[in-house]
Amino acid sequence: MVSVSSLVPLVYYGGLLVLFFFWIYGIVSFALDLKNTVIPGLRTYWHGRKQRKQQESDNERSEREKQLY
Repeated sequence: MVSVSSLVPLVYYGGLLVLFFFWIYGIVSFALDLKNTVIPGLRTYWHGRKQRKQQESDNERSEREKQLY
């Protein structure tokens, strides 16, 4: 028969293991969300900004050329 005093550490460490598992699961889930949603969204936003700046500079250049002629 198992005594209560030997069962306490088993329950304690078992509980810590369960909490540790969910903690690690949360960290991994957050990292995967960053990798799959946030980072591609930031890249799309950044490339869109560059393209808009390029278009604006092209438009300004063409307007200046039209004003010169």
